[in-house]
Amino acid sequence: MAGKTSKKSAKVAKKTAAKRVAAKAAKPRKAVAKSSDHMSASKRIDKKIADLGDWRGERLAEIRTLIHEVDPEVVEEWKWMGTPVWSHEGMYALANAHKDKVKLTFFHGAELPDPKKLFNAGLEGNTWRAIDFRKGDKIDKTALKALLREALAYNTRHSVPKSKGSRA
Repeated sequence: MAGKTSKKSAKVAKKTAAKRVAAKAAKPRKAVAKSSDHMSASKRIDKKIADLGDWRGERLAEIRTLIHEVDPEVVEEWKWMGTPVWSHEGMYALANAHKDKVKLTFFHGAELPDPKKLFNAGLEGNTWRAIDFRKGDKIDKTALKALLREALAYNTRHSVPKSKGSRA
């Protein structure tokens, strides 16, 4: 008898979960960038840097400058409700300002050579690797540029999924 009860409970739980999923899917999703909002990704990144107004904004601006120096054809994107993303034949880096750090994440960082050991976060992951910059840290510009070049080379050598999100 206990076996029948547990089977019945599992069926009820499945149906309830299916109803929740269906109800959630039926709700219209808010668009990240509305058609009336014509601010480009680059302008949004400018605004984010300005709004930070502290060392994190300065660090994000410095990282962005290095990316543009290495990749003059970079495409700046605005994703995930406020994340600057840099693409070239696919996304290769993103940056986020946190309370105590600026995190620069490489989408295929686990595949990139890092002879200067810049990666200090996400080391256990199979794909992504990151560099956490904290207040007062100095950027090894030569090493970071080399790592950015490796990320670009990786994207051009491999079939990296292209961005599907808004570039606005």
